[in-house]
Amino acid sequence: MNIQTYSADKAREVAELFHQSVHAIDPSLYTSEQKEAWAPTPVDYASWSERLKVKQPFIALIENCVAGFIELDADGHIDCTYTHPNFQGRGVASALYEHLLTEARARNLKRLYVEASLIVKPFFEHRGFSVVKKNEVQRNGVSLVNFSMERYLSPDNQMQPTANASAD
Repeated sequence: MNIQTYSADKAREVAELFHQSVHAIDPSLYTSEQKEAWAPTPVDYASWSERLKVKQPFIALIENCVAGFIELDADGHIDCTYTHPNFQGRGVASALYEHLLTEARARNLKRLYVEASLIVKPFFEHRGFSVVKKNEVQRNGVSLVNFSMERYLSPDNQMQPTANASAD
């Protein structure tokens, strides 16, 4: 696995990965209607291309295929974390997160935060994130649940407990 910063030639592959990942989620977690609201068909490649130019995600490549991607905003916001269905269970998201964590430390970020879906919430909990609150968001007229989560980093880059952590 090779992790690198996004390049424009990967835009279509990243957009397709996002769409396929969302639509592969277990229907017991999100309905078909919710998945379609979250990742509409057909994929809007032009919109994704513009988004990716701004976000500059880290991408994981396996055999020159985009296996996953993660985004880190300047303020510590993790906007997207997705692994292609064909590469799930192979440590892609973990490797991407470790890369992001190294970058966050290099930038001296004090806090990482994310709005985690039901499917990725345990991933972030396992990495020291605490639930701040449960959210119900509207996408294209459809309600979706996610969780605001955060993790504080101390000055020596060790994990710190969250002051207002929820027991969720």
